[in-house]
Amino acid sequence: HPGMAALTTVMGQNPNGLIWQFGRPQLDISEGAARKLQFAGPICVLDAYLYPPKSGRGDATVTFAETRQRDGKPIDQSSCAAALKANRGK
Repeated sequence: HPGMAALTTVMGQNPNGLIWQFGRPQLDISEGAARKLQFAGPICVLDAYLYPPKSGRGDATVTFAETRQRDGKPIDQSSCAAALKANRGK
């Protein structure tokens, strides 16, 4: 499945990995143990939800992510991640 490789660029990442790929988040919100980082580009918005490992050791990592086009319509996660990466240097 060609889209699966791109999904790994978001799922399981720690905050530094996301920022390295997509630049500075537009939103960085902590709620209890959870943290939400939102990355937005001209095409789409990515919300990544990070939770600490069950062991309590190590960095919080992305366990759930949502993507949408700027107008709210759906977009597949790998397409959005690729668009955000492409926009990072701009």
